[in-house]
Order: sequence, then C-alpha cells, then structure tokens
Amino acid sequence: MTTKLENPVLVSTDWVLENINNPKIRIVEVNEDVLLYDTGHIPNAVKIDWHTELNDPVKRDYINEEQFEKLCSEKGISNDTTVVFYGDKNNWWAAYALWVFNLFGHELVKIMDGGRNKWIQEGKPLTKEIPQFPKTNYKAKKRNDNPIRAFKDEIIEHIKKGGILIDVRSPKEYTGELIHMPDYPQEGALRGGHIPTAINIPWATAVNENGTFKSIEELRKIYKEKFNITEDKEIITYCRIGERSAHTWFVLKYLLNYPKVKNYDGSWTEWGNSVRVPIVKGENPGNLEI
Repeated sequence: MTTKLENPVLVSTDWVLENINNPKIRIVEVNEDVLLYDTGHIPNAVKIDWHTELNDPVKRDYINEEQFEKLCSEKGISNDTTVVFYGDKNNWWAAYALWVFNLFGHELVKIMDGGRNKWIQEGKPLTKEIPQFPKTNYKAKKRNDNPIRAFKDEIIEHIKKGGILIDVRSPKEYTGELIHMPDYPQEGALRGGHIPTAINIPWATAVNENGTFKSIEELRKIYKEKFNITEDKEIITYCRIGERSAHTWFVLKYLLNYPKVKNYDGSWTEWGNSVRVPIVKGENPGNLEI
C-alpha cells in the first residue's frame, strides 16, 4: 500500500521534531490567525504573514522577485534551503504559502502533515522565543505564474476546452446560499453561486478528522474514481480567496502527481464581484451559456 508519507513533499510531526535544528531546513508557520504564532510555535520556526508578506502592499497581486528575495533572506532561507510549512486551519495557509513559493520556482518545499493542531495535540514542544538566523543572499528566479496560477480571463476558455473546474468551498457556498464559509461574516462578494460546470469537492474531502491527508488510495478513489478527474485533464481549483483551493491544488499536484493543475486565487471574491460573468446557483454544476 502506498502511504501518503512516502511522498517526499509531505513530512510527519516526528520528522519535523528530529529536524528542528537542521541548518538545511527552515520551518515556517503560516496561519489564518496571524496572532497565533506569538502564543507559541515550533522551536526555530519563523513566521510568514500571508497577508502582509506574500501579497503586494498596493495592487491585488503577489510580491515580485525583489520582494521575495528580501523575504527569504530575512527569514534565513537560502536557495538550497528546504522550507517546511505548517499552520492552523488544517494547513490551508501553509499550502497557500507553498504555492506562492512555487511561483518563484523554489522547489525545496514540504508540508508538515496535520499542521499546528496535530503538533499541539501530540504534546510536542512550543516556544514563544523568536529565532534569529543569519541573513542570507537569496536570488529569486523570475516569477512564473502560468504553470500553476489561473486568472479570471482564462476561465471561460478553460471551460470551452473541456477543462475541469473544482470548487472546494462548502456546499452552501457552492449553491449560493452563503457567500462565505459558515460561521464567518457573509461578505466579500455581491453574488453567490458557482462558476458554470464547476464540481463541488470541498477541500476537507481530502483530509482525515485529525487534519492529516488521506492515503493515496483514498485520494484516488475520491478524485479519479468518484469524480472521474484523471491525470490527463487540465484542472483549475478555486474557493473564495485562494487558500482552500491551494490545499486541493497541493493534493492533486503533489500527492496525486497530476501535472496540469492551477489555482485560481482570485476565486469567488473576484468572480462573484465581476460584471456579467456567468453564475450558476444550486447543486448542479450547470452549463456555460454565453
């Protein structure tokens, strides 16, 4: 049986504990709740704030090459450093940060299976001490969005070509009953529903109750057998702002090794606020009508 931890990009909490002091490893915590890190984190883990450090401060985009070089250098990350991401919310934002690092071609990346919650539940050590690492001289590759990032203007053409759209939001967000996750303020989009033809496979379908990823066999049964999403398909994932869909993108790209998967980070916040774009309400994927 192929286990998920045979995949080199997914590591266990025990592996991280053994590598806390490994100079070739940089452990990075990325949370939805950006204040969590200060309440206690894995020893030697640095913090990346997804909102202020990965996003451009002015326009709706990610940081550029120069900004990425500065970020990595200040966090003690070199070009040959293996970066291990973890965080709250079952690693939504850890996957999101890993995806952003992919935009710059930093391929030495891993995720700690189970995230912050699993580490704490196992009683592993936490500290409030902020680690200090020597500044590096990171040299960023030119940011290349095309292989793994989708934009609004290409969605319609993707549908016309028979590409797969996966809406990873909750069922009520998909149907249009809600415009945000349950128990969150219902704001951020003027319209509810989903993009025509999108299949609803909530991100949580891929994880166990403790937040760890399901086995490769279980994941294949879900995506390949149940939903007929095969390796030859061109796939775009989306959610509300791109973090939950980055989680599913990680599953498809790294755990199932699907070669043609993109994350539409504009997601429903962009689509649901755009003028005259097609929207479907209800449980059925619907068809593209233009």
